[in-house]
Formats: sequence, structure tokens, C-alpha cells
Amino acid sequence: MRKMRYFIDTHDSAKGTFPAGISKEDFTGFYEKYQAACAAEGVVSLRIHVGLGEGRAFCVTMAPDAEAVRRAHERVGLPFDSITEISTASPDALFALTSAA
Repeated sequence: MRKMRYFIDTHDSAKGTFPAGISKEDFTGFYEKYQAACAAEGVVSLRIHVGLGEGRAFCVTMAPDAEAVRRAHERVGLPFDSITEISTASPDALFALTSAA
């Protein structure tokens, strides 16, 4: 099994990387296609934070590398602003780290 890492990619209609004026229904249909593209590239879509009114999206995925995330986007013709490898941390995990001392 390949080691998976976390990534976040960003989209913004002001930069031409998010479809301006997309409806909730259209986004839902698009997301189904994106999930299929992710599966084909070995990417797992974990969460998308989307502001349809603002025309922005932040997608969190697990993938073997950023190149796989890029290819998933290309399969559905979706440009992006950036793809960044991230580490995840929750408030409870951070609390445990600071209180262990």
C-alpha cells in the first residue's frame, strides 16, 4: 500500500479557478465527477469547504503525492490556485502535546 499524505488545494472565481455563479445542484453533480477522477488517480477526497456565494473552495485530500491531486483536477478540467501538502492538527491534539510537558 502506498503511503498517503494530506493536501489542500484552493480555488477562487476571482482568479478563474472556480466556476463563477455555479449553483448548489451543479456543484453536487460536478463533485460526483471529481470523486471519480480522484478514484482513478488514487486520491481520496476527504472534505471540501465551499463558499458558493464567494466563489471559493478549499479541498482536503489524501494522495500519494501532489502530482496525483493535479491529475485528478485535470481529468475534470478544474484549474486550481495551489496544491499544498499539509499536516493535520486538532485543538485536542495540540492540547495533548502542550500538556504532556
